[in-house]
Amino acid sequence: MEYIQADIRRSLILFLFLLVMAISACNSNSNGNPNRKNHIITIAGSTSVMPFTEKLAEYFMIDHSNYSINVQGGGSTAGIQSCLNKTSDIGMSSRELKEDEKELNEIVICYDGIALVVNPNNSVEALSLQQVKDIFNGKITNWKELGWIDRKIDVVTREEGSGTRGSFEDLVMQKDSIDDSIMVQDSNGSVKEVVATDPYAIGYISLGLVDKRVKAVIIDGVSPSITNIKQKKYKIVRPFLYLTNADPQDGAKKFIEYVLSHEGQSILKKEGLVSIHD
Repeated sequence: MEYIQADIRRSLILFLFLLVMAISACNSNSNGNPNRKNHIITIAGSTSVMPFTEKLAEYFMIDHSNYSINVQGGGSTAGIQSCLNKTSDIGMSSRELKEDEKELNEIVICYDGIALVVNPNNSVEALSLQQVKDIFNGKITNWKELGWIDRKIDVVTREEGSGTRGSFEDLVMQKDSIDDSIMVQDSNGSVKEVVATDPYAIGYISLGLVDKRVKAVIIDGVSPSITNIKQKKYKIVRPFLYLTNADPQDGAKKFIEYVLSHEGQSILKKEGLVSIHD
């Protein structure tokens, strides 16, 4: 009898030991690694939207430590394609969708002006929309034709597939073409860098990236300010878009809701963009 009771005690002790080990392993998997990310979101596309999305992602991840957001560039067309191919959770575009792209779910996160920028040492302060068009189609090639010095204009544009270029072609060039001989850069930042270091250059970039290193030109008598964009006086304006396949789900939905919230929109406004709530 004593032998049987001892055997039961040993079995009970072994059961309790295994139970403690199982609970310990479970806790280790769920809480043991503080750096574990349960939600990974991939966002790709427009280099214009990219720096603002990176900033939003930084703020978002402070309050949502179990999220990891990977933001990649590549241009609007690449972002739209990645969304169609389902290789990204969210696509970014700084141009309107074409007819054959409209199967995607489109979310406007804010509005952005496209600023024509020159070097601060350039004395030209204002241009007409027609003069801008003629600079980029190659009809005007010398600053002397615009009231400044006798010097060739160093024109800078964006590459094919860029959302900023697509919007610029729609809003400024319309049915005319950008001259093939002018300099091409692959990001807003690269265009800004060329203009900031070349007194004879002119290019176009997101208004949100304009700072003291470049000077925004008045177009048709209207400066590219937030106020003038809100009042629809400044005409070179495009939406910043997030794109998803159907309605966003899970992590993508949570991040987009944050971007559209007053907190997210406040961050975009501080960066010089126009809120969807204005």
